[in-house]
Amino acid sequence: MDCETLRRKLFYKSPTQPTVLYPGFVYTVSLDLPLIERRRRLTYFCLLGNYLFSLHLLKILFLRTDKNMSHPSTLDLDRYSSLEKARRSTSRNQPRVQAKFGEVLCDFCTTRKQKAEKSCLVCLASYCETHLQSHYDYPALMKHKLVKATGQMREKICAQHDKLLEAFCRTDETSVCVLCMMDEHKHHDIVPAGTERTEKQKQLGVTLHKSQHRIDQRVKKWQDLRQAVESLKHSAQTALEENERIFTEILLTMERKYNEAKEMILTHERTTVTRAEIVLGRLEEEITLLRKKHTDLEKLSHTDDHIHFLQGWQSLSGPSGYEDLNNISVAPNYSFDSTKRAIAALKVQIEEITKTEMSKISGAVKDVYITQEGETKTKRESSVRDEPRMREEPRTREEPRTREEPRTREDFLKYSCQLILDVNTIHPNLHLSEGNRAATMKTEPKNYPDHPDRFDHWQQVVCKESLTGSRSYWEVDWRGTEIDIAVTYRGIRRKGNANDCSLGWNEKSWSLYCSESSFSFVHANKRKDIPVPSSSRIGVYVDRATGTLAFYSVSNDMQLLHKVNTTFTEPLYPAFSVWGFGTTIRL
Repeated sequence: MDCETLRRKLFYKSPTQPTVLYPGFVYTVSLDLPLIERRRRLTYFCLLGNYLFSLHLLKILFLRTDKNMSHPSTLDLDRYSSLEKARRSTSRNQPRVQAKFGEVLCDFCTTRKQKAEKSCLVCLASYCETHLQSHYDYPALMKHKLVKATGQMREKICAQHDKLLEAFCRTDETSVCVLCMMDEHKHHDIVPAGTERTEKQKQLGVTLHKSQHRIDQRVKKWQDLRQAVESLKHSAQTALEENERIFTEILLTMERKYNEAKEMILTHERTTVTRAEIVLGRLEEEITLLRKKHTDLEKLSHTDDHIHFLQGWQSLSGPSGYEDLNNISVAPNYSFDSTKRAIAALKVQIEEITKTEMSKISGAVKDVYITQEGETKTKRESSVRDEPRMREEPRTREEPRTREEPRTREDFLKYSCQLILDVNTIHPNLHLSEGNRAATMKTEPKNYPDHPDRFDHWQQVVCKESLTGSRSYWEVDWRGTEIDIAVTYRGIRRKGNANDCSLGWNEKSWSLYCSESSFSFVHANKRKDIPVPSSSRIGVYVDRATGTLAFYSVSNDMQLLHKVNTTFTEPLYPAFSVWGFGTTIRL
C-alpha cells in the first residue's frame, strides 16, 4: 500500500467522528475560535502508531495506549481497521437522541446537535452517546473522569491560565488551577476540591435545614394569610348583606314615616278645611238672611202705617239664630309653616345622625386589615398570643406600636362608642337617667338592690361593657362641682374607702380629675396637676394596641389635656366619680 493510499484510508474527517491523523503531520487551528471548538477540532486518533493525540492549547500530548508496541511507527493496520469498523458499526446501531431546548448539547456533533450524555473533566467537553464511545473503547480515555452532562464546562477552566480548576484556596475563597497554586496563591491555604466539597457539604446541610425551616415558615404564613383573605372576603360579604338588609329597613322605615307624615298633613287639612267650610256655609246663610232682613228693615223705615211698622219691627228685631258664629274667628296660625320647620329640623337631625354614624362606620371599615407593613408576625400568631391575655374579641389585623393618631373631632368620632352605665355598680347617691347614660348626685339615696359590684363608699359608677375594638373614643358633658373621668380594670375593689377602691389612686385605674377651675391626672396614688382652664366637655381616646390613653378638652378644636403611654394587660372599662350634690355627668 503506497503512502497516498494509506493517507486516504487513515486520514479522514467524518461529521460525527474525530479526525484520524497520519503520523508525521502537524495540524493547527485558528485561535479566533472558541476554546471548546478548538479542543473539538484538535482531538485526533492515530491508528498507525496507536497514539491518542490531544492538542490542548496548541500543545500535543502523546499518550501511549499500548505499552507493548515495539515502535511507534509500526503499522498493525488489520487490527486497528477492524477496531475502527466495529466502533463505527456500534455507533450507527445506537439510537441518536435529539436534544431538547435547555439540554446540554454534544460538542462534537457538527450538523444536528445531539443531546450530551456525559461530560469529560479531562477533555472539558460534552459527548453524545455516539461520541462518548471512544472513552469506552480506548484505554487512555478510559482513565478520564466522566460526569453527568453539564453545560458549565467553561466555569471549570481558570480564566487566567486556561487550566482545569482542581483545588480550592481557602484564603481567597476561590477555585484555583495548578499554575495558580504556584503563582499568586503560592503561600495560601489550599486544599483539594474534594476536601473543600466535604467541608462545604456539611455547611450545606445546615443551610438546607435553615432554608427548609424558612420555607415552612413562609408556607405557614401564606396559609394564614390565605385563610385571613378568605375570612375577610366572607366577612365583607356578610357585612354587605347586613348593609343591604339594614339600609333597606331604614329606607322602608323612612318611607313609612314619610307616608305617615303625608297622611297626617292631608288628614288634618281635610278635617280643618271641612270644619271651616261648614262655618263658611253657615256664614253665607246668615249673610243672606241678614241682607234680606236689612232690606226689610229699610222698607219698614219708610212705611206710613203705624200698625204695620210695629208689627214688622216686632218680627224683624228678634235674633237671627246664628249668634254662635259670633265666637268664631280666624286663627292667626292657619299655615303649615311650623310643620315645614319641624320636617326641616328632622332632616337636619337625620343628616347629623347619619354623618356621625357614617363616620363610625368608616372608621370601623378602615380599622380592618390583614397585613401591616413592617410586621413579622401573622394574624394567627398575634391572635393566639393576645387572646388568653386580653380575653377580647379577635382582631383582624396586626397592630403596630406606633401609628398616626386622630387630629380633628371628626377623626375621633370615627372611633366613637356608645356607653351605658352599669346599674349594678353605681353608688346609691347617684341617680341614673336618660337610659342609663346620665348620672346625678343627690342627697337621698336610691334604693338599688345589693350587688357585689356596687361601690358602697365612693360615689362612683362603671360602664356595663368593656371597650371593644382596637381604638375607642367617647365624650362626657358635665356640670356641677367636680368629677373623675377614668378607665379601670374590672378587678378594682368596690367595698370600702381605701385607695384601691378609688378611681386613679391605684394600679388598676387611670383618672382625670375635673373641677370648676382645674384638672389633674391621677394614677397609682400619684397626682399631676394640669394648668389649663376647665372645660365642660371632655373627650377620652384609647388605643389599646399602642397603649395610648389621652384626655381632650372638646370645643371648637381638640385641646390635649394629658396623654399616657403604657401597656394595658386587661380589658378596660370607662368609669366615673361624681362629687357634689346636683353634679351631673352625661355621656
